[in-house]
Amino acid sequence: MKRAGLLALLVAALVVAFILAKGGSDNTATTSTSSSSGPVVINVVGGKPQGGVKKITVNKGDPVRFKVVSDVSDEIHVHGYNFHKDVEKGGSVSFDFPAKIDGIFVIELESRGEQIASLQVNQ
Repeated sequence: MKRAGLLALLVAALVVAFILAKGGSDNTATTSTSSSSGPVVINVVGGKPQGGVKKITVNKGDPVRFKVVSDVSDEIHVHGYNFHKDVEKGGSVSFDFPAKIDGIFVIELESRGEQIASLQVNQ
């Protein structure tokens, strides 16, 4: 029994040490999309991306596909590509375009200035 208690204490200490070393949560969710996968779904709850800012990674020339489901109305803006679409409260909007420009681009709720995703296009 003592051995099991010590082992549990050691595991708990290691978990806490790992979390502290990592610096806590970075509030970023990583999701990749490619031409063969369906759209990445970004859920906006309370005007913020549920689960943190999504990271969408594609290769140049591949399609970029994502869908925003939102509980607030706002304009979705894909910086760099300068695409804009309105989403209604309780609605959704989809994007599907070729990745022609390489780099890292912010996707945000324009009026709120809230980043909901990061688009990374690799060469």
